[in-house]
Amino acid sequence: MPLTVQKLASRLTFRQLQVFKAVYDLRSYSQAGDLLGLTQPAVSSQIRQLEQGLNMPLFEYIGRRLHTTAAGERLIEAVRGIFTEVADLQTDLAALEGRVAGELRLVAVNTAQYVVPYLLRAFLDLNPEVQIKVTVVNRASAIERLSNNSDDLVIMGMVPEGRPLTSLPFLDNELVPVIPTGHPLSGRNKIPADEFLASQLLMRESGSGSRLALEVHCQAARLKRPEGMELGSNDAVKHAVLAGLGVAVLPRLSILSELHLGALEVADVQGFPLRRSWCLVYPANKHLTPSSRAFVDYIQQNIASFAQLIRRQNHQRPR
Repeated sequence: MPLTVQKLASRLTFRQLQVFKAVYDLRSYSQAGDLLGLTQPAVSSQIRQLEQGLNMPLFEYIGRRLHTTAAGERLIEAVRGIFTEVADLQTDLAALEGRVAGELRLVAVNTAQYVVPYLLRAFLDLNPEVQIKVTVVNRASAIERLSNNSDDLVIMGMVPEGRPLTSLPFLDNELVPVIPTGHPLSGRNKIPADEFLASQLLMRESGSGSRLALEVHCQAARLKRPEGMELGSNDAVKHAVLAGLGVAVLPRLSILSELHLGALEVADVQGFPLRRSWCLVYPANKHLTPSSRAFVDYIQQNIASFAQLIRRQNHQRPR
């Protein structure tokens, strides 16, 4: 006998839908349980009750892989709509009370991931009902996501030119020449840039903002940039320098611990450091949500305090 809307609604709970979405997204009962703070049997029980309420199976195992049935695919469409409506309701109710709530989707390029935590603490203290999701990508992916309007705001260093974008510079990004302690260049003054670059230069992958900054500098200074080992993250480059595989140009903020411990040094190289800015970027005609507008305003009002905070981090010493 077909279910009426009233009977169907009485058989479903919001928690069941939340568990279903987690299992759907993660394709795993155990990982969904970890995400929601439930045991795997509790997740299985919630899904079983939901399937009984709908009179249809939602998942099936083929081999060892979890697959969604046709009913599950239709349900996820409805669940996403429900969750979007609930999020919008939360935002609207908060706005009626003069509060800011809802999701804030931030994208940070790899270089900026070191500064993002310093931006969020005070903002969340002021806006505790905002849920922040941070995705870390390289510059090429960040530009693609800007073009697709996939996120609320992007934090990046080198903003692409010739595009209708709004950009708010808020903090210096100092790219420094890095060598391991005991390197032959250690202790020397005014090292020629071409000598440094020829000392087994380690680089980020093509599409990285820090690599582009170095390439732009080399072109402007008519320096030859040798081909070298490419690595996929700043941390990978840093550890390669620590291992003695070569030298690199890295954000100072990414090597503070190693500088304080004496494992790495900033070499005195002519023409360095390279100075760029971290910027908050979004499409010029974008309609900002209340949470993203609050974040933009917060950044704009606290530029001076961010600079002071980073300066304190730069001058910290281990006890």
